[in-house]
Amino acid sequence: MKFATELCILLFTTSFFLLISGLEVNSISYDYSATIQCMRKPQRAQYGGGIIVNPGFDHNIEGWRVFGNGTIEERVSSDGNRFLVASNRTQPLDGFSQKVQLKRGMIYTFSGWFQLSEGSDIVSVVFKRNGDELVRGGHVIAKRGCWSLLKGGIVANFSSPVEILFESENPTVELWADSFSLQPFTRKQWRSHQDDGVERVRKSRVRFHVTHPNKTALEGATVVIKQTKADFPFGCAMNRHILTNNEYQKWFVSRFKYTTFTNEMKWYSTEKIPGQENYTISDAMLKLAKDNGISVRGHNILWDNGNRQPQWVKSLSPDKLREVADIRMNSVVSRYKGQLIAWDVVNENVHFHFFEDKLGSNASGVYYSKAYQLDPKTNMFMNEYNTIEYSGDKGASPTNFIRKLKKIQQFPGTDGISLAIGLQSHFASGQPNIAYMRSGLDLLGATGLPIWLTEASMDPHPKQAEYFEEILREGYSHPAVQGIIMFVGPEQAGFNSTLLADADFQNTPTGDIVDKLIHEWETGPQTAIADSRGIVDISLRHGDYEVTATHPLTKCSKTMKISARKGFSMETIHVKMHA
Repeated sequence: MKFATELCILLFTTSFFLLISGLEVNSISYDYSATIQCMRKPQRAQYGGGIIVNPGFDHNIEGWRVFGNGTIEERVSSDGNRFLVASNRTQPLDGFSQKVQLKRGMIYTFSGWFQLSEGSDIVSVVFKRNGDELVRGGHVIAKRGCWSLLKGGIVANFSSPVEILFESENPTVELWADSFSLQPFTRKQWRSHQDDGVERVRKSRVRFHVTHPNKTALEGATVVIKQTKADFPFGCAMNRHILTNNEYQKWFVSRFKYTTFTNEMKWYSTEKIPGQENYTISDAMLKLAKDNGISVRGHNILWDNGNRQPQWVKSLSPDKLREVADIRMNSVVSRYKGQLIAWDVVNENVHFHFFEDKLGSNASGVYYSKAYQLDPKTNMFMNEYNTIEYSGDKGASPTNFIRKLKKIQQFPGTDGISLAIGLQSHFASGQPNIAYMRSGLDLLGATGLPIWLTEASMDPHPKQAEYFEEILREGYSHPAVQGIIMFVGPEQAGFNSTLLADADFQNTPTGDIVDKLIHEWETGPQTAIADSRGIVDISLRHGDYEVTATHPLTKCSKTMKISARKGFSMETIHVKMHA
């Protein structure tokens, strides 16, 4: 092959296309589908019902029995749909049940459709074992006149029979149900879902095509790919100690490009004395972040927990509270307008209702509207705990979170607001209920809003590193999650729950896990050789890249920049290079 010596021209084309990877043979794909709409008809049971007997009641009530008081029967709707009805109930758990065998180490996902004969109520799936031991696995708000989907699950740390029950606080109404499913997965299968999710939503296949201007393929061309910026935000909280601790700064800046201040922007930190605002520390932390290219989430404007107010705020009259809360809102949002990537507007307003009790049921809506008017280009988050961490807390379950979210969306003045979902993800010690976490993300993802894990942490446990990795992988691989911030850090900064580094800034086992994931979730430098067609095919995580192509015979070399993103269209780039 003959090449020009005066002028070297390489045609360097790149094609981007989504990678759809298949799961391993004999593995069962996970069904991420969910709806938060109340439907006229229930959908068919996921996984064909899994290990549930007679999940769609095609065989009357076979496999089902009465639990507690009351009666059960099959009914048929006017359009021919068969469903189960529990009547004459006297206690919340009265109704229908089925006994199944669970196996230690397996992960079980549950789904079912529910309706009430009157009104609305929270319905929960409950797993009963060893007499009176009850484990709640998921919740839904069921209503009269339409069917609602409950998704949840349980991780079995035992092998024994369990009885599947259903709980609703109002036993005076009939409980209707249809399309049950309980599907078991091995941990290997669950991990394969995560890996497949990463391939589908975090990566794309990229094709580089290197040719001579006469369209001759340049076999043997070297393509070197270096990531300059990862697309997925993975960060860590920081606190005021970073301002005076150089080792803490070095430790943080070498790892993270996203952060949330743990306490320094909160009202009780910036206005300890009424009328005397002091933003010195938060200003300095924001400057440090900017100087190091670190994006900051604003946490928080207001907090709906009465115990988390500045001390002088707690006993104010409603009129005075409204006045000072407006001042706080205007002060902090205006001060940092356009400088943050997010605001937690009314923190934990599913669990708590300090402002609603004092100022009326629409208080959250009022403050989301005001924050949006003051800083319209910043994402406004609802930020809550136990929504995906703990299936026993039905008050903060995905279904209750969504109910509060819809109320805010319907409030006048929020049209156009960039509303987002913040899930704190503070997990207790022990094996996380990863089935409940995933099903919750499925349901919340059905809103179509951005979801972040905003404060991920885990209480101390001998297997903390292993379990925390499981939580982080679950978040990263889920198609609805768009970012993760951890509320963890080094011992010298005062962190004592999820420690990443000891007093000498040496990694803990959990710190090793986080560093491993940082490395894994970025694409390190890669080198590939073009085949006989001049083609290099490679899978890249979404982000920005610097790509250099060189041919060994001509010594021609050219560097270009590309961006791999979800949903991009095919792109062709022609690059001319002088010798």
